[in-house]
Amino acid sequence: MSNEWKATFGSWVQAIGTTLSAIGSTPSINIPAPLAKELNLVGNVMQATGNSLVADSIDHFTLNKLGNEIQAIGNSTVITGIVIDFNEKIKNDLNIKGNLLQALGGGVALADALGHEPNENELSNIYGNLLQAIGNSLQALSGRTGDDAQEVNAIGSWIQATGSVISALGQTK
Repeated sequence: MSNEWKATFGSWVQAIGTTLSAIGSTPSINIPAPLAKELNLVGNVMQATGNSLVADSIDHFTLNKLGNEIQAIGNSTVITGIVIDFNEKIKNDLNIKGNLLQALGGGVALADALGHEPNENELSNIYGNLLQAIGNSLQALSGRTGDDAQEVNAIGSWIQATGSVISALGQTK
């Protein structure tokens, strides 16, 4: 598999994963709780896989490679909180920390994109990574908010999903 194809495929796997997670995280969509949990799990597995593929497509060290690796670790942290039978406080802490790691990874990848000559693809990377970092930050914040936690999480999820689709579109061009 060529590196360009791997990066494009990985970007779309990640974009689909963020969208599935956003659907599962939206309280206004009447999805049974077990299905919402499964959408979040599958979405995070796809995000981790997509980020790993993108990172693996980069042969030498770059901030973009490091950012995607950090995002995959963040997704893996969220997955751990979903699949292992911890108490609710530990599950919430893992979710917060996983989303913060994803935001950090998006910020590191954003720094890489800001260091390149501006063109259409780099603008997609800039906007996509910025939105993903903002979305993940809101998701992490939702773990510490009160009554509005579900809404804040859903908004963050959709902002992240929008950013990942923008990044995937830029990678595809």
